[in-house]
Order: sequence, then structure tokens, then C-alpha cells
Amino acid sequence: MLRKIFRCNRGIQWTIYEKETIDEIIFKTTKLRNRLMLELMARGGMRIGEVLTIMPRDVDSRKIMLRAPKSGRESEVVFIPQKVADRLKEYIRVNNIDPDQRIFPLTYAGGREVVLRAGKLAGVALKSHDLRRHAATYASRAGTPIEIVSKVILRHANLATTQRYLGTVSDTEAVRWIENLYG
Repeated sequence: MLRKIFRCNRGIQWTIYEKETIDEIIFKTTKLRNRLMLELMARGGMRIGEVLTIMPRDVDSRKIMLRAPKSGRESEVVFIPQKVADRLKEYIRVNNIDPDQRIFPLTYAGGREVVLRAGKLAGVALKSHDLRRHAATYASRAGTPIEIVSKVILRHANLATTQRYLGTVSDTEAVRWIENLYG
């Protein structure tokens, strides 16, 4: 009886999608607005709430300034790939979005629906935070130091928080890394 009451938490096992699956989801999304939202989450490690609040004045080259982020800090910076930055700037220009207007004027529920529908195109039950976890896991597995994954991509204050994001390593991946190191 005591063992049942004082059982240790096993932690949540999230689905970590491979790069090919995330790429398929993004490339099958034809609406530019939705594709940009997915890319900001999967390539920039942004939360859905952060994506929905950005304005053109927050975008500077390959950086996005987050005002009043979840961390409680005054601001944070998100770094994004050049291709995503170029598409984002072009989207802002073509849609004539004012500097103080939200780029993606959707509700939180609307943003989550965009992600859910995009996942269905590839046959997966995708959630918005899966894209953020993908950004961290992909960067880590590509050899990015955990400090960069934690402080730059995910913008966590604590490394332990980041380590929960990084999925388990498959046997195939473990063998590949061992071969790369010692083979």
C-alpha cells in the first residue's frame, strides 16, 4: 500500500518527431501564414503564444524581440534562420502589416488549430509544443552544445528544464553516434 502512495513520478514521455516528419508537415502546408508560424516554432523554438504576439517592429534581420516573454524578463531575443527571416519580412511587406500590428492576428485556439491541421496533413497528431521540442532535440542531436540549446534556442533559465525536452535516444541513433565517435 505504501509503495502505491509514495510512487516516484516517471516523467512525461513526449513524442519527438524526426526532422523528415517536421519538414513534411511544413512543406505540405500551402498557406504562407500557417507555414511561417510552423517554421518559427520548429526552427526558432518559439512557443505558440510568442508567435501570435510578434509585430513587424519586433523583427530585426534574423532576430525577433519578444516583449514580456513567459520567463518574466523584460524581453528576450529569438534567432531564426535567414530563409525564415526573409520569408517573414516578405510576408509582412506583401500583406502591408503596420509596425504595431500583430503579424498573425489569431487567437491562441486558432493558432493551435493551425498546428493540428498541419499535422493531420502528414498523418500525425501534432501539438504546438511538439515543434518547440523538435527544435531543441534536432539542435542537440546535430551536435549543438546543450548550453546553446538551453539559453539561446529555448531561452530557459535552468539546464534541467531543457533536459526534459530532449527526447530519448533510439538504438539506431546511439549506434550512429558511437560509430561517428569511435568508428
